[in-house]
Amino acid sequence: MVFKKVTLIGRSPDSFDGAVDDAIDRAEETLDNVHWIEVDELGVEIASVDGHEYQAEVTVAFELRDGE
Repeated sequence: MVFKKVTLIGRSPDSFDGAVDDAIDRAEETLDNVHWIEVDELGVEIASVDGHEYQAEVTVAFELRDGE
């Protein structure tokens, strides 16, 4: 088995958990064979949004199919 990792940043107006869920949902929608996700960093955007926005940077590991 060979795995590849990519970094995603999930966002939520409500919570860090919501931001992580956002990243997980997107990974599962767009990638095949997702095996695990590591939460790398948490942050809050305050400059360019009304109020604030929770953000979660995650590393997604997925198994490559044969020939990739």
